[in-house]
Amino acid sequence: MTQSRYAVHLRRRREGKTDFRSRKQLLYAGKPRLVVRTSLRYASAQVISYTPQGDIVIAAANAKQLGPYGWKASCSNTPAAYLTGLLCGMRAKKAGVEESILDIGMRDVVKGARIFAILKGFADAGIDIPYGEGIVPEDDRLNGEHIASYYESLDDDARKARFSKYIKEGVDVTSLPDMVARVKDEIMKKGE
Repeated sequence: MTQSRYAVHLRRRREGKTDFRSRKQLLYAGKPRLVVRTSLRYASAQVISYTPQGDIVIAAANAKQLGPYGWKASCSNTPAAYLTGLLCGMRAKKAGVEESILDIGMRDVVKGARIFAILKGFADAGIDIPYGEGIVPEDDRLNGEHIASYYESLDDDARKARFSKYIKEGVDVTSLPDMVARVKDEIMKKGE
């Protein structure tokens, strides 16, 4: 009687949730991982350290947590992702993290994506993390200037249709770069 050579893959690999080959390489580095994830509504970042018993979350931040710092705009845009990375970086720095590596999971690498805005915010918090300057979004995108200029290019009807949540919250879209600067200063001042 012969045995089958077929082996069922791990559940998370079958579901397309984990690339175990890249995870193994990240764990061999021996550094805490900056795990970044984005959805249609939020951006989140966690600093995770590996132990044989399981992963331990050292610091975390979500775009929903930007409200107390004065953020009233969307939690899904590039400036919110940058501020989320900055907040996570400040929390990780307070927890004693000095260096880290990026873990983007199963996401494709796209120049200027929100995951790299989180990375830039994390690095701006003062934590050593390797990355290339060409992959992160431009400063005008991190500050929200592209949103303000797009808003100014629309007529009143289109503004009401596309920026209804901003209008409902009383946010002046043209002053979005100033809001980003104020929230950034508030996060840096509190040193979370």
